[in-house]
Amino acid sequence: MSNILVFGDSNTWGLIPGTKSRYSWGVRWTSLIQQVLPDVRIIEDGLCGRTTVFDDNLRPFRKGADTLQLTLETNYPLDAAVIMLGTNDCKKLFHANAHIIGKGLELCLQELEKYLEPSKILVVSPIYLGNDVWRPEKDPEFDEASVLTSHQLKEEYKKIAAKRGNKFLAASDYAAPSSVDDEHMDESGHRNLAKAIMRVLVEELVTQVPITA
Repeated sequence: MSNILVFGDSNTWGLIPGTKSRYSWGVRWTSLIQQVLPDVRIIEDGLCGRTTVFDDNLRPFRKGADTLQLTLETNYPLDAAVIMLGTNDCKKLFHANAHIIGKGLELCLQELEKYLEPSKILVVSPIYLGNDVWRPEKDPEFDEASVLTSHQLKEEYKKIAAKRGNKFLAASDYAAPSSVDDEHMDESGHRNLAKAIMRVLVEELVTQVPITA
């Protein structure tokens, strides 16, 4: 059995748009991959509010580069990893542009590459933030600049993955945020992302894995 770590934020955890609740098993994208690939163990590590390298004083333990080391030691050995972070880095609190967020991603990749070959790591740039995400009834931790930055992460992450020898996929090519909160995927987004990531896992990261459904 192959062990694959999936490290991300609320869109990996499976937050239901506009709530504090989680999509059930069989709905969130990580579980959909697990159901189709029974010979692969998907290690779900999604945490709401997680960043690449930024400390959030409102939410402790959200700095991904620090907590990733613990996750890697806990779940060793691994055969591959998927990392999808960056949305929370776009918050106005951090004043970070896409280039800086990319630097944070690279610090996470440095930790992953202590345990895995670069080619066994799939870098996933996150879905875009919706244009109205910053409104008071949605998530005012973001602003209009956050939306633009989220759109720029795709090309930034793509360059980083190519430079380091990682695999790359843009979640924004397959899923969009729900209009409910302009931040989190709906059920169809989870299905579409699961299919896209599963293709990479089967074709490039984990060999000889039978698809049963």
